[in-house]
Amino acid sequence: MEEIFFLAVETSCDDTSISILKATEVKGNLKKIEAVSNIVSSQTQLHAGYGGVYPLLAKREHQKNLPLVFEQAVKKFAVSKIKFIGVTKGPGLDPCLWTGINFAQNLAKKCNLPLVGANHLEAHFLANLLTLGISAEKFKKDHLPAVCLVVSGGHTLLFLAKAIGEYELLGETQDDAAGECFDKAARILGLDYPGGPEIAKYAEKFSKRIGNAGIGIKLPRPMIAQKNYNFSFSGLKTAVLYFHQKQTPETQRLPEYLEEMSHEIQQSIVDVLVSKTRRATEAFEAKSIIIGGGVSANKMLREKMEEAADELGVGFLAPSPDLSVDNAAMAGIAAYFAWKRGEAVASPDDLQSEPNLGI
Repeated sequence: MEEIFFLAVETSCDDTSISILKATEVKGNLKKIEAVSNIVSSQTQLHAGYGGVYPLLAKREHQKNLPLVFEQAVKKFAVSKIKFIGVTKGPGLDPCLWTGINFAQNLAKKCNLPLVGANHLEAHFLANLLTLGISAEKFKKDHLPAVCLVVSGGHTLLFLAKAIGEYELLGETQDDAAGECFDKAARILGLDYPGGPEIAKYAEKFSKRIGNAGIGIKLPRPMIAQKNYNFSFSGLKTAVLYFHQKQTPETQRLPEYLEEMSHEIQQSIVDVLVSKTRRATEAFEAKSIIIGGGVSANKMLREKMEEAADELGVGFLAPSPDLSVDNAAMAGIAAYFAWKRGEAVASPDDLQSEPNLGI
């Protein structure tokens, strides 16, 4: 049995994160992977006034936070034990990605360690391996092939995971991501940022109301009937805007109205995500439905997706809420498998940002 320690850096958007991970191998096969530390510094409140992430501001905060987060992550840990360094190379916001890459490059050169780039989309999928705490072989045997939905503020896509490192893109958003739609819709309604948790909070109040009494708001389910696996949420955002503008100022401020509108927004997004994922699972005869990304923490989405999986007789996996959001532990898992595939760069300076990297 061999224990391999490695360090990972994540700065693809507005979360600064560094993690120390331990992979336990037996004869070169992964038996378990776990996070020794996983420190995340969020910039959510800093960007709230913009209603979204302001890239250059995020970059400056990453530069300020990385040394502090690094110090916390390696506290009481012998850095000499680290075998390689992983860092998110994409997709993401280019200024933010480069900040993490530059930090990792300097650290790799200073410590004379291999540097490996991690795919952020793959990382969201592999976060489930960390949550489960099982071997790579058991993960493959019990859950793959799987239809995977990565859904966040910047990404909404479906892909078929045939094996770890072997993926087929099935569909993706043609405009706004689901999380972006949540944020924009919340802003229209005058709710706080980030929009997803705020809309979920108001929606839950409507669900608990006796009889769900309301004014009967009905929003579209974009592309739900189309036979492809692509998504589009810009039209939903526009429908929210037009409906909201037709209401009187008094109605717009009513808690009852905000609760019903939030419920319908959330229901519309969840209906589309579940419908497309379910159809893909049937079509490709997948063993499991696997979700990841910040929006995967949404309670309704998890419940409806699990119901769909149960009805289809397949497994369902979702990362723990702390691993749904961007974090270095998930980036580290993707980096580990990239390292095992021999994808470490020849020189740290060779690693480049890939803001539009796909799966």
